[in-house]
Amino acid sequence: MTVLRPHAEDQYAEELAILAKSDDRPRPPGWRLSPWAVTSYLLGDGDQITPKYIGPRRIVEVAVATLATDRALLLLGVPGTAKTWLSEHLAAAISGDSTLLVQGTAGTAEEAIRYGWNYARLLAEGPSREAMTPSPVMRAMAEGRLARVEELTRMPSDVQDALITVLSEKTLPIPELNEEVQAARGFNVIATANDRDRGVNELSSALRRRFNTVVLPVPASAEEEVDIVARRVAQLGHSLELPPTPTGLEEIRRVVTVFRELRSGVTSDGRTTVKSPSGTLSTAEAISVVTSGIALAAHFGDGVLRAGDVAAGIIGAVVQDPVSDRVIWQEYLETVVRERPDWRDFYRACRDVS
Repeated sequence: MTVLRPHAEDQYAEELAILAKSDDRPRPPGWRLSPWAVTSYLLGDGDQITPKYIGPRRIVEVAVATLATDRALLLLGVPGTAKTWLSEHLAAAISGDSTLLVQGTAGTAEEAIRYGWNYARLLAEGPSREAMTPSPVMRAMAEGRLARVEELTRMPSDVQDALITVLSEKTLPIPELNEEVQAARGFNVIATANDRDRGVNELSSALRRRFNTVVLPVPASAEEEVDIVARRVAQLGHSLELPPTPTGLEEIRRVVTVFRELRSGVTSDGRTTVKSPSGTLSTAEAISVVTSGIALAAHFGDGVLRAGDVAAGIIGAVVQDPVSDRVIWQEYLETVVRERPDWRDFYRACRDVS
């Protein structure tokens, strides 16, 4: 493929086809795979199907079962817990189309949920279906597919509430035409949200009741997070066609350890309390730091991922506030990193960058 980031249904088309061919379990109306096969696609089968999400199986089962009912799904969690990644793969496995997407921002208008107009045709011909511009949600309703709403809590409250009728009545009124769009079987909504970032608009109780909320946790252990980072970095490196670089598991483990310790406020051995910076230091940021380090090692180093390749990325992720976060980082560097004999190269690299 020549595109930088293929949609999940294109990138994993072969795996989806394998599952569809062997899937003999009941499928809900409009679904391309059974709930069991969707779960296998997400978690992998240890053979031909690679895992897309690494985490508790029960969380995935609850999410898939929710979408088989008339309840919408809200994936909630701190930034970097794979909410968007999971929603994309759910839509790809269930509907075969992950592109019916509404991206929530402070500037998202109600038309992104309902519909808009081609104003040239509207003025020339008046209101008609041909002059209408359907939203991704409206298209999903008409086609019986899943619609994705990213960062729901970033939308203004009045825009969020445009979903209430869609989720409760499964209809989208079009008053200008005295018509409505009724949802075909297979339609549902997957939304993602977090309450950690600034600029968040709380969901109304009426809207929250329309969702079944599944909270995605941060990786339970350091080894699990290292595994996630290593897998995603390998996938990204292949997609970006970066020159082959040794895995660098030791450096990945260091990045994950630094992020986990600063996130939790205590070192991994539980002996030293540290201050937490203002950033989230998520798994997604760890993936970004390591990927950037691999690019540095491949293009400007000796092809081996080393401490100096990840040092600048770590500092950039940790020091979001140039005043308070820099003090926190320097204190962590001198009281924790410096005292670890096997981290001396990492300490020197971070000192040089600082």
